Amino acid sequence: MKTGKVFCVLFMLHLWFFDSGRTGKVLVWPMDFSHWINLKVILEELHLHGHEITILVPSTSFLLDHTKIPFNVEILQLSISKESFMEEFSANLHTLSFELPKLSWWDRQVKLIKIMKNFLASAKRVCDSAVTNKDLLSRLQAAKFDICIADLISFCGELVAELLNIPFIYSFRFSYGNVIERLCARLPMPSSYVPGITSRLTDNMTFIQRLENWLLYTMSDISSYYAFAEWDEYYSKILGKHTTLCEMVGKAEMWLIRTYWDFEFPFPYLPNIEFVGGLHCKPAKPLPKELEEFVQSSGKDGVVVFTLGSMIKNLTEEMSNVIASALAQIPQKVLWRYTGKKPETLGANTRLYEWIPQNDLLGHPKTRAFITHCGTNGIYEAIYHGVPMVGIPLFGDQHDNIARMKAKGAAIEVDLQRMTSSDLLNALKAVINNPSYKENAMKLSRIHHDQPMKPLDRAVFWIEFIMRHKGAKHLRPAIHNLTWYQYNSLDVIGFLLACVATFIFLVTKCCLFCYWKFGKTTKKKKKE
Repeated sequence: MKTGKVFCVLFMLHLWFFDSGRTGKVLVWPMDFSHWINLKVILEELHLHGHEITILVPSTSFLLDHTKIPFNVEILQLSISKESFMEEFSANLHTLSFELPKLSWWDRQVKLIKIMKNFLASAKRVCDSAVTNKDLLSRLQAAKFDICIADLISFCGELVAELLNIPFIYSFRFSYGNVIERLCARLPMPSSYVPGITSRLTDNMTFIQRLENWLLYTMSDISSYYAFAEWDEYYSKILGKHTTLCEMVGKAEMWLIRTYWDFEFPFPYLPNIEFVGGLHCKPAKPLPKELEEFVQSSGKDGVVVFTLGSMIKNLTEEMSNVIASALAQIPQKVLWRYTGKKPETLGANTRLYEWIPQNDLLGHPKTRAFITHCGTNGIYEAIYHGVPMVGIPLFGDQHDNIARMKAKGAAIEVDLQRMTSSDLLNALKAVINNPSYKENAMKLSRIHHDQPMKPLDRAVFWIEFIMRHKGAKHLRPAIHNLTWYQYNSLDVIGFLLACVATFIFLVTKCCLFCYWKFGKTTKKKKKE
């Protein structure tokens, strides 16, 4: 018995020392809103594994409540106030959500470029507060971090990692027009069947759609060239050597993209790309008593869950009444996350909430449909629980998200700008009463759950893998060492064309020489 106890103690000590030897220090360059929801899940899991987490948070951040973050926090002080930042952000958000859809395709691209430039200017202010702060950099250098996790939507994480000489990875959803993925990660994404972000297209395009997608790719590349030129100069100045943003971004050891093949259209990818969509999803928990009673009161008709996310708070009264009128005409009970003025047409079957436990409601057996603004997080929770959707996309990747769900037969889209009560009502009736939508949603759910490794476990594995091996250079394709003309084999084609031209030239010369020689001999014989 005594020997057994000693063995147990020694075994536990071995595990403790072995485990502590694997823990490390993680530096984080985060992004706000839905991006933080995903990243926080990864960081909490890393924290459970014993890793020490330090987050660089700008003082303008209004979603990262510093008092509730269980990690070390370094606040980056900015000259702009939180209120001014919020005002600027809200203006851009309003433009994206309500003004952009009214514009023509060309004007929409021009406006998007302008918004992107404003966003990049804000990102540079945040970057400046970190890389020009010598005291902060000294403390970070002394901490000896093992890895940096960055969000690609906000540049600079890669620059901080370079200054600290540590490997870094990205956790993100997409870049504008897929530019970063194509030009910096060198992800093969042919415009013929890979729809660009904001294109609202599927992988099955007509000639006109392929033309539109090619134009989007081209315009995105051109606009990014001019937008990134400023960052190329900035990065070169900070590092004291000539470099480019794309070169820095291309050094990422791993790209954790927050989608998966239950959501994406198939396309080729590289060994250092991992798809971890739905990593934040989890089984539903019991609802609070009041919510459960309301849900149960729906009887066999069930409930509809409705939210446009936390960022949209300025629906007009007219639009709110249009929506409320449609909801009042369905037999289901409705839980609507809404913070505006109570609509006059609100039905007795609809309740308004400032906040709802979205995941737990979507996982409830009485939930029949999900009305969503089509954010990636919400769509993945619907996929996880097998709930069909009515999409009301507003901005960013939301139009593309619903395009994918429509193509997979799990959703119907309605246009917020042109929507009538009957449009929303008909969409809801179709999604709830036509069994194909539920069947397709359940099919996607089965695909999502049928993976050899959970998305969160996969993300954490690769982060720890890179920490253990000080990088993952063996997964980095040699394409990063090639110039654009080498990648497209233009030098090879040029050489072959030169060879063909030389051959033709020599053959022509030989023929002319022979003709001249033969002709001269013939003339001489004739004279004789």
